Amino acid sequence: MGFHSPYTKHITRNNNINPQRKKRRKLRIYTILGLIILWLLAVMLYHVYKPLPQGTSYESPLYQVNSIQFWHDLTYPNESGKIIYEQQILKRMLTIVEESKQFLVIDLFLFNDYTHEGDSYPKVSRMLTDKLIAQQQQYPDMDIIFITDQVNTNYDSAPNHLLEEMSTAGIQVIMTDVDPLRDSTPVYSSVWRTFFQWFGQSGNGHLPNLMASNGPNLTLRSYLELLNVKANHRKVVISENTALVSSGNVHDASAYHSNIAFEVQGDIIKDILATEQSAANLSSDIKLPEYTSKPSNQTISNDAMGVRYLTEGKVYKYVLEEIKQASQGDTVWMGMFYLADEKVLNALLDAAARGVDVRLILDPNQNAFGRDKIGIPNRPVAAELSIRSKEAIHIRWYNTTKEQYHSKLLYIAKPVDDSVIIGGSTNFTSRNLDDYNLENDLWISAPAGSTLDHEISAYFDRLWSNEDAQYTLPLDAYQEDTTWLKDVVFRLQKILGLTTF
Repeated sequence: MGFHSPYTKHITRNNNINPQRKKRRKLRIYTILGLIILWLLAVMLYHVYKPLPQGTSYESPLYQVNSIQFWHDLTYPNESGKIIYEQQILKRMLTIVEESKQFLVIDLFLFNDYTHEGDSYPKVSRMLTDKLIAQQQQYPDMDIIFITDQVNTNYDSAPNHLLEEMSTAGIQVIMTDVDPLRDSTPVYSSVWRTFFQWFGQSGNGHLPNLMASNGPNLTLRSYLELLNVKANHRKVVISENTALVSSGNVHDASAYHSNIAFEVQGDIIKDILATEQSAANLSSDIKLPEYTSKPSNQTISNDAMGVRYLTEGKVYKYVLEEIKQASQGDTVWMGMFYLADEKVLNALLDAAARGVDVRLILDPNQNAFGRDKIGIPNRPVAAELSIRSKEAIHIRWYNTTKEQYHSKLLYIAKPVDDSVIIGGSTNFTSRNLDDYNLENDLWISAPAGSTLDHEISAYFDRLWSNEDAQYTLPLDAYQEDTTWLKDVVFRLQKILGLTTF
């Protein structure tokens, strides 16, 4: 009969209990982790497919107008190497402000004077600020509403002194709350919505500003907000007289970018104001002014143009429809800052296979506000399109220096039917097209030989053929040996949704 001390019995009992406790502890941990994962998946799915805010993804009725103005900015080296700046858009914006007496509604994605240390740009944001304040002071009963994105306060890390000056002068400033929009980076945004959004972003920032080293420091919470990569990306100036829809921001570090804009008058302004009211409603109860139709003795001519105002996913709808309807003998021209959406790429490939002449002018994605980029997404996309189309899709790079070819313009030239033009704020990427950002474009049907058709045709011919300067470069100018690696990075970014484009 063996001897067992009380100590031995205690150890034996613990050895029997500890495995059971460990199993229960592991079960609790796995249960908690499982519940968290299920919760995050539910958050992801809801915020990807949730109903859009009322008034977004809008398509206006078709309007007939006799005139639409085309404006452009171009930066390029002339034959002697001197950089030339053709700038029409801001000048026209300032004139619209001067000519307005009843109201102005302006919506601009980027509006600040932050730059990287050592960089020097025209003070375009100050010019517009001073012009708006002067107009408000001259006409104190006039409604001026300025709508913009949180990026201009570095996601509440610091006040934007230009916006503060406007507000002090009586201009109503609306900072768009984009949280009600769908999430374009759901893997990250589900974590942010669950754990971080409750703490806000404001406070004294201590982290360096990666977008502009001379800008204010950011809080960690602001960086966490930024990583959701969602925006009010619209660019529009509206008065009682006219509306200008642009690809360009009024932003010092963007002052030299090449851009396009279209200006239209008439009852379509009601639709544009209605969509801006929807954007304002995301974060404000401010009532925007209403457009009053003006009596006109002018009759609509036989060669009048059709125009629609499109926002968000409705831009996507018309881009795909128009490319799919292009047939042999048509030419699809595209001038684009970012091109990456899979459906658009496939539509271009199908069009080329049908015998459509497809010609793309793309930004090489080598510069962002004075800092180098690595060519994503356009360089791997260009390589793919060229290879898959067996070079039937013709591609040239805009000859950028320290600026961007920031245009977003589709032009389908047709020898028989009306040409189609789609231009505005929208890059051809999923984030811009698929109801994630706030975006705005004009769809235009222009009779062949009309003034606008001629202007857009001349714009593309000039850049493509390098008529009086080296505007564009051949495809192989940026198809370096590392393109395959960039393609891998590009594919991973698209799969995970972790992109800035």
